[in-house]
Amino acid sequence: MSATAGAPGAGAGGGKAAQAARAERARASAVDRTGLLAGRDLVQVRFGGSGGQGVILMGVILAMAGARDHRFVVQTQSYGPEARGGYSRSDVIISDAQIDYPELEHADLLVALNQASADEYIRVLRSDGVLVYDSENVTAVPPFKGEQFGIPFTRLAFEETGRKQTANILTLGAVAGITGVVTAESLRKAVLVMVPAGTEEINSKALARGLALRDR
Repeated sequence: MSATAGAPGAGAGGGKAAQAARAERARASAVDRTGLLAGRDLVQVRFGGSGGQGVILMGVILAMAGARDHRFVVQTQSYGPEARGGYSRSDVIISDAQIDYPELEHADLLVALNQASADEYIRVLRSDGVLVYDSENVTAVPPFKGEQFGIPFTRLAFEETGRKQTANILTLGAVAGITGVVTAESLRKAVLVMVPAGTEEINSKALARGLALRDR
């Protein structure tokens, strides 16, 4: 199955005045974005993993964070028929300008949570892109000459919160910290909106641990 969604920052963008105001707000938010991809006007992100790893939610949260940064966003997803164990993929495009084509063509960032997604999607990653992967789930890293970060996300999530299920939120924190595709503040707000009620505190801990990884 597949789905496509425009997050709150998507769409026509209104008239010239509205577009100018949006551009000014986006420039203001750029001051708070630091990382390997923070300076790119257009960033294409692919999350890949298996069913149950929360890959779809990662894409939705990142898209919402991008919209909170007053940028244009599009989020698409594809997943297998199995509720757990099947493949799962989520793509997010974040841009300072209106997005004419909503499908990912060449990823600036690939986040691979299992071996199959690393093997399958490395082909769409640009040579000047960034590869982020769970080092305990991706044990045979595909050849890639660009920047790459192998981090044991699942283990760190369990250490921090006692729940492996928070690995996706911890990973998002690491992604934002390393690449600067969205601001930490917008990501925090998006996480609190999107995680299940009653899990805000535990997911906030996971996010903070992930964001801290940029300093390691």
